[in-house]
Amino acid sequence: MYNILEKKTLSDVTKLLVVEAPQVARKAKAGQFIIVLINDYGERIPLTIADHDSKAGTVTIIFQEVGKSTVQMGMMQVGDSFKAIVGPLGHPTEIENLGKVICVGGGVGVAPIYPIARELKEAGNHVISIIGARTKELLFWVDKMHAVSDELIVTTDDGSYGRKDLVTAPLKEILEGQPGQIAKIWAIGPAVMMKFVAATTKPFNVPTVVSLNTIMVDGTGMCGGCRVVTDDGAKFVCVDGPEFDAHKVDWQNLLSRMAFYRSEEQASVQRWREGHECNLPRTVGDGLT
Repeated sequence: MYNILEKKTLSDVTKLLVVEAPQVARKAKAGQFIIVLINDYGERIPLTIADHDSKAGTVTIIFQEVGKSTVQMGMMQVGDSFKAIVGPLGHPTEIENLGKVICVGGGVGVAPIYPIARELKEAGNHVISIIGARTKELLFWVDKMHAVSDELIVTTDDGSYGRKDLVTAPLKEILEGQPGQIAKIWAIGPAVMMKFVAATTKPFNVPTVVSLNTIMVDGTGMCGGCRVVTDDGAKFVCVDGPEFDAHKVDWQNLLSRMAFYRSEEQASVQRWREGHECNLPRTVGDGLT
């Protein structure tokens, strides 16, 4: 069992859990993810590792309550345990001293961009970080991002904190004002945000990496649900990624696939909130298939 040692509520829908998982923590690197299972009848949930402590044997995960499984996970408390945690999975971020780099995090994407910014800073890079959210209430880890950045720009859609703008606005200004000086850009957040980051950086021909973790389902390459179309052909996020060249991703196809089961997901949450009883335990108990 994997015990929850700490829980924080970052917003009405965003939760942080610190979980005891020593084997995962010992090998985890920036950019990788884990799969968590709440109980015997739960759904496999792929989540990017927001932080890890190899000495304490813990991993930190941050998630938004969107579907039934994440809502259930948000109700877990300190002392509760996950049935299973598998990982670290996926290819880690390629970290090297490139010079001046930019890390862009939007919404809950601030969580996975943090360890990338930290390792880039430790490798000797000049790190410019841009983080944003719709409102001040949805922002988190501003202090932690400041600690691992040489420069930090914070934006909110409504102007309730920092600069009133989308993250792409200061990004474009930096690229225009420092031509040829930015070696590489990493961006993690909602798919539509990453799409527009890619559109912003492409005219400047700056290598841009995005993490497509939000499209993953099974997390092992067996289900095919995380297929993404790129200029190099079809790829699977969980085994080929989760990081990809932003300028090679077919964003229209990706956004379409992500919305395919949205109505079913919403219906599942609604049934669960109304007290729908899952038939699986009873079916298994009766020995039926």
